[in-house]
Amino acid sequence: DLGSATDILCHMMPFYSYDIPHTCGPDPKICCQFDFKRLPGGRYGCPWGVPPEAISPGNVQSRAQMLLDQYRKKSKLFRTKVLLAPLGDDFRFSEYTEWDLQCRNYEQLFSYMNSQPHLKVKIQFGTLSDYFDALEKAVAAEKKSSQSVFPALSGDFFTYADRDDHYWSGYFTSRPFYKRMDRIMESRIRAAEILYQLALKQAQKYKINKFLSSPHYTTLTEARRNLGLFQHHDAITGTAKDWVVVDYGTRLFQSLNSLEKIIGDSAFLLILKDKKLYQSDPSKAFLEMDTKQSSQDSLPQKIIIQLSAQEPRYLVVYNPFEQERHSVVSIRVNSATVKVLSDSGKPVEVQVSAVWNDMRTISQAAYEVSFLAHIPPLGLKVFKILESQSSSSHLADYVLYNNDGLAENGIFHVKNMVDAGDAITIENPFLAIWFDRSGLMEKVRRKEDSRQHELKVQFLWYGTTNKRDKSGAYLFLPDGQGQPYVSLRPPFVRVTRGRIYSDVTCFLEHVTHKVRLYNIQGIEGQSMEVSNIVNIRNVHNREIVMRISSKINNQNRYYTDLNGYQIQPRRTMSKLPLQANVYPMCTMAYIQDAEHRLTLLSAQSLGASSMASGQIEVFMDRRLMQDDNRGLGQGVHDNKITANLFRILLEKRSAVNMECLVKITLPHPFAGLASQLSARSNHFSVCMEYRCSHFQMGKGYSDEAALILHRKGFDCQFSSRGIGLPCSTTQGKMSVLKLFNKFAVESLVPSSLSLMHSPPDAQNMSEVSLSPMEISTFRIRLRWT
Repeated sequence: DLGSATDILCHMMPFYSYDIPHTCGPDPKICCQFDFKRLPGGRYGCPWGVPPEAISPGNVQSRAQMLLDQYRKKSKLFRTKVLLAPLGDDFRFSEYTEWDLQCRNYEQLFSYMNSQPHLKVKIQFGTLSDYFDALEKAVAAEKKSSQSVFPALSGDFFTYADRDDHYWSGYFTSRPFYKRMDRIMESRIRAAEILYQLALKQAQKYKINKFLSSPHYTTLTEARRNLGLFQHHDAITGTAKDWVVVDYGTRLFQSLNSLEKIIGDSAFLLILKDKKLYQSDPSKAFLEMDTKQSSQDSLPQKIIIQLSAQEPRYLVVYNPFEQERHSVVSIRVNSATVKVLSDSGKPVEVQVSAVWNDMRTISQAAYEVSFLAHIPPLGLKVFKILESQSSSSHLADYVLYNNDGLAENGIFHVKNMVDAGDAITIENPFLAIWFDRSGLMEKVRRKEDSRQHELKVQFLWYGTTNKRDKSGAYLFLPDGQGQPYVSLRPPFVRVTRGRIYSDVTCFLEHVTHKVRLYNIQGIEGQSMEVSNIVNIRNVHNREIVMRISSKINNQNRYYTDLNGYQIQPRRTMSKLPLQANVYPMCTMAYIQDAEHRLTLLSAQSLGASSMASGQIEVFMDRRLMQDDNRGLGQGVHDNKITANLFRILLEKRSAVNMECLVKITLPHPFAGLASQLSARSNHFSVCMEYRCSHFQMGKGYSDEAALILHRKGFDCQFSSRGIGLPCSTTQGKMSVLKLFNKFAVESLVPSSLSLMHSPPDAQNMSEVSLSPMEISTFRIRLRWT
């Protein structure tokens, strides 16, 4: 927005805190005397040693003048004569006695001030609306616009510090297990909402009462509320007490499980040719996800699908995105002689990989099956899986480094390398990667231009300062630069090479680090998937970081997204402490120079930085043994074994405008289901994104759904060749009638983002027009054709 259409008028509090001692003026010793909950004899006092006095006719003059002096000093920091003095704090006004004390004493002060013309003040209780209304009147009285009176800030308020070097950059990473769980929940709600809406229309057409009478709508509503609850500023941030975190996690866990039932039942109805055959057992799903999470604080585990030659199993794969996708699907089965048939009955090329019980032992009871799936937008495809000696499967090969010995290999070819001098390499049609003997990436060659690029991955520790104030859930107060992660012995390294994917896994004491290349077209093939299983439950006051180093000359500039929708430029400033240069990364961070861009795409929100030229650092977990005095009252030591997932994308920039494409990736993976299973994969995004969900009218759902459209921004300095994004632009215009091929759009009416309000002149639309970066919401009524 180059104009002022989206400007937001903000009030900034100029002092240390928002509590009463720090909101009347610059002197907390005086302001605390006007917090009447702290009167002598109560539970709270003033730490500055001077208690409040109850207001009476005998002291009202002196007390009013003392308070007004603070107000006047505070007012010098603002551009109008209108002043806001908040009166409250956390956990306040929970008892009638406090309301009575504050109100009675302040009313006497206000009455006195307003009765003295020479004081030239008008003071009253008010709401935030009263304050901003008065502010607008004051600006209008000066015959100026608010744009000319107040300064304009572009960007955000990160990274916040309340005093000294106490920057609040720790919570960007605190409790990363639940930050990842939040994103999985978002993705699953999206999949459930869309599938349920599509299935509901079929159920209404064919009068499938078992589906119409199901509790799915109520379950969806509860899941949305649990996800919404987790957006609380002490939940997603990781700054709640242990037992509260368990409650948040339990709510998310229960909703994740209940959404599986909605997804399974909805997909089952949609794939049925004869809708009348639909049956739903409340206690058991016909289609189930292929991953099971046993508790709110454990990692999901893939189930093993039992195959036989006589009875095939069916895998239903769902693409929750609005563009067709080629992606890799991986499941676990009990037999290595497996055949996968597409929906047309043709055999699909399959990679069979080992399932490892631990880092050295191959399971004899389970095998991983991976294949490529091509799914249309919002589409469902059914694959048949059966045990067969005539399968077109290819076994993965394994090479082990720094190995002490191996148990039974089974059917796989496993090579043990001893004192091998050659570098470890893997490649696909787009990239070749070299690793050192510790299994950490060193360099990458892009096959498009045959250029090699230094791209090093290493792990670091940050400690906490030895001063009195130390790192905690909110604060990051390091003891200096990050120190390299040192292993006492070379880590065990396992290399997998296969038709569908190849990867290198290194097993450090606190991190299991894997880099994978997929043999597939598009973004998935042109990027490197990085997964880290982090376990720092045995360390004290340390934070673990992954650093990616390159030769990109980014000149202390880097970029992070604010919310998955916008990119914000950042600058590493040497005059600020290290912790001030850490910023939140919701979905991505990147650095660039004139020739290249290096992007880290993230499946979870974490803290990120670029401490030196060519570097991206991402904080993966933190374990801190003390409170940092910001209200939590405890340290962060309830760490879980945490799975972090990333993609690294190295792209060539061009000064010439090429075919435009979108450069944001969002976390909506393939959802797969079967008579016992599902599958997970990463994805890319494109021009228009939409989301369907029901909203409630009165006691039940209405016959309308919500359609949320987002037109993404374009960066035209990158080639779109071979990345699988058929993104021809229509300049933001879209015909409503062409949105769906199985539904007729009966009506489309614009609404507010929350669906709570519609414009007074709102009417049915046949064409939608959006500007870049805009999000618009509509009420849509669909009919199955």
